[in-house]
Amino acid sequence: MYGLSYPVFTTVVDKLKPHIAASNLSLPTDYAVGMVLSRLAHGFSAKTLASRYSLEPYLISKITNMVTRLLATELYPEFIKIPVSRRRLIESTQAFEELTSLPNMCGAIDGSPIKVKRGDIGGDMYECRYGYSSVLLQVVADHKKVFWDVCVKAPGGSDDASHLRESLLYNRLVSGDVVWDKVINVRGHHVRPYIVGDWCYPLLSFLMTPFSPDGSGTPAQNLFDGMLMKGRSVVVDAIALLKGRWKILQDLNVGLTHAPQTIVACCVLHNLCQIAREPEPETWKDPDEGGAPARGLENERFSESLNSICNQFSVLHWLNESKPSGKVPHHPCPGKNDSFSVCVSFIRPVILQTIDQQKYHNQWLKCPGSWETWFSFS
Repeated sequence: MYGLSYPVFTTVVDKLKPHIAASNLSLPTDYAVGMVLSRLAHGFSAKTLASRYSLEPYLISKITNMVTRLLATELYPEFIKIPVSRRRLIESTQAFEELTSLPNMCGAIDGSPIKVKRGDIGGDMYECRYGYSSVLLQVVADHKKVFWDVCVKAPGGSDDASHLRESLLYNRLVSGDVVWDKVINVRGHHVRPYIVGDWCYPLLSFLMTPFSPDGSGTPAQNLFDGMLMKGRSVVVDAIALLKGRWKILQDLNVGLTHAPQTIVACCVLHNLCQIAREPEPETWKDPDEGGAPARGLENERFSESLNSICNQFSVLHWLNESKPSGKVPHHPCPGKNDSFSVCVSFIRPVILQTIDQQKYHNQWLKCPGSWETWFSFS
């Protein structure tokens, strides 16, 4: 009924009880939390719940807003954390390497529109690519489909690349404040831990994207893209699971003012369920994504121009030479201003050179589906 098991439900109640008690709410904490979780899990409107709980709709809305705000603020730092420790980075990169054969991948990023009531908003800026009014959710997930960053900071008409650049995560990754501790040496070049995304994101030193959105690259590039998209599939699955478990996100029936905190609250609850290994319900799949590849900003153009040169020479050089070995040795972390460390131009073609094309050719053939001022926390 509540979208989670009783032990996990009691955990949520215990963590929220001190904060709810301070609000002087006349209802018992477990009753209030259960009511809100029921709404999030089933997508009930305030009016529907009012008849079930014998309360006024305005009180249902008030309690929903209070509980989701507490989940999105008080519990967020405990259950949604960037992998800053070396131990956690190693765990993630090893798991992604087993899945994709690509070294030093630590997460996957994607955006998803959350449908909102059209009557709450005006203008086309909220209309997403699927034709309905929405706000944009951005998440980064690890190999266990656990989110380690969540941002709800843009209307549905925004593109994924712009939303990323507006997020706190982007600034922290650009500055090297986070996800830096496990730099490896790949054929003489320092490669920091990176996340992966589709062609709607720019290619950056910390963000790996495909060579081509449609498989029109060389055989080696297509092979690389298939491996990369296999890593990206974890965040697609995580979002599908999020919307399947918390059905209110399929058609959000709260006001626009409270939409971001409601979305973030569901992400917190999602992580709590994943950490507790709760059974996974039937998922909700968004329509297949399309759109033009993202273009780099002026301060990103240097890496873009070098990337085209390195792609041309590094990839062709690798194809014409003998197959390289697959193991990548660890290398101590260089300075953050190291030209090889901060220059994205070397990363994608260099990692491509570590792939044994023949070894993973059959694996690729088996995966044709591989081409498939609000809240910003870090």
